[in-house]
This record gives sequence, structure tokens and C-alpha cells, in this order.
Amino acid sequence: MPVQPHPVSDPPPSDAEPQSATPDAAPEPAPSPDEDSQPSAPIWLQRISLFILVLFCVYLGVIVAVVPWWTSVWDENSFFLNHPQLLAVLRLGPVRGIISGLGLLDIWIGISEAVHYRETTRAYPPA
Repeated sequence: MPVQPHPVSDPPPSDAEPQSATPDAAPEPAPSPDEDSQPSAPIWLQRISLFILVLFCVYLGVIVAVVPWWTSVWDENSFFLNHPQLLAVLRLGPVRGIISGLGLLDIWIGISEAVHYRETTRAYPPA
């Protein structure tokens, strides 16, 4: 019976020393948290991203807060009509209130992000 070759590659030669085996090499110190190797984004990009985040949070929050009370959208939804047990639960006032509360929370998050915004300016390395 012929011997089949191993599908796994051969181990590395034994004469190769691992890099950690050299006793005189000191480990590199970990960078301190004060040193930030990555410069922050330009101010215009920070402002645009904040504007988009606030707009998204407020828009989504208004939709989530209003839709449960909009009967033509909520009660006559084709997905809910195909799932009568789900429709029975989602028609309850407290469930609608919880979903609207999540929408109000989303609006609060967006406004809070805008109020607590702080610009970070850092010197960029010369190009």
C-alpha cells in the first residue's frame, strides 16, 4: 500500500530561533494613553458628522414616537394583519407607549449629543 503525503505543511526548521529568545532585547514600552498617534478628524468633518447624527436621531425618534398612534399605519399594517397574536399585543396602549418612549429617548440622545459637543483640535503633522 503506497504512503500518502501529509496535507499539512512541514514544521519550520529547528535552527531558526524565536525572536523572544534573545535575552539582551528589552521589550518595547507600551505607548502611554496621553500619546495619540492618530490625529483627530478636521473640525468641519466633526461638525458634519454631529449634524448627521443629530438629524438621524431626531428623525428616527419622531417616526418611532408617532407611528404607534397613527392608526392607518399601525393597525392596518399587512405584516401585523398576517400575525394576529402580534397585532393583539401591539394594539395595547402600554405597548404603544413603550415604543413611543423609545422614540422620545432617541430624540433625547440626539439633542444631548448636540448640547454636549466639544470640538477637539490637534496639530497635524507636516505633510
